Amino acid sequence: MSEVAKIIRARTKLAPKIALVLGSGLGGLVDAVEAPTVIDYADLPGFPAPSVSGHRGSLLVGRLSGTPVAVMAGRAHYYEHGKADVMRPALEALHAIGVGTLILTNAAGSLMPEAPPGSVMLIEDHLNLAGANPLIGEPTDRRFVGMTTAYDADLRAMATSAAKAEGIALPSGVYAWFSGPSFETPAEIRMARTLGADAVGMSTVPEVILARFLRMRVLAFSVITNMAAGITGAELSHEDTKEVAPQGGEKLARILTRLLGELR
Repeated sequence: MSEVAKIIRARTKLAPKIALVLGSGLGGLVDAVEAPTVIDYADLPGFPAPSVSGHRGSLLVGRLSGTPVAVMAGRAHYYEHGKADVMRPALEALHAIGVGTLILTNAAGSLMPEAPPGSVMLIEDHLNLAGANPLIGEPTDRRFVGMTTAYDADLRAMATSAAKAEGIALPSGVYAWFSGPSFETPAEIRMARTLGADAVGMSTVPEVILARFLRMRVLAFSVITNMAAGITGAELSHEDTKEVAPQGGEKLARILTRLLGELR
């Protein structure tokens, strides 16, 4: 077990099999964690030090709907460091303490009318338009990770059922990863739409690749904070992202609360 995993084990008696990574503006989801042990990333060597407002930078280990979970309140992004594998030490530590299922969330721009700002989209697949990969430099043949079933079909079916039970619309779609930190241009959005994208954002895909490398099951959601560039003509900003994200975050919290009750 890694030294970081030992630190986590020493702080809590819980042994979570499920971990969540919270995206921009979604820190409010941590309020639903029951009796959490909170560990600052600064106390966990190799964990990211988020430089983006809206990312807390702490690991919580507690329960959601009675299910033990590890929650990363904040992530690091490729655009902060130019390193696609910046989240690898954190995910390896979670894997070392027994996490086998990773639930990812992000804030994203929508390309489809059925997913307006304030809604949630279930990610069924992705497009890596950033052209980076967190496994570049991995010396073993394990780097050749299959991505055909990257987003677990059984978990997606359970998420869809949980959303239906909560009366929340949950369209599914393809998430396109752009490197950021600048927002996309209208021409880039037209390209992404032509290629089959339904939402765009600046995160998540590296973590999906790393999770599959670690043989974790993956489930992922986009909280829609805006329509993508050029669709409405409005300029985009991170402040708007943080303002709108909690609207979809409340819906996602309800979906996850019900879902985790079934995954225990």
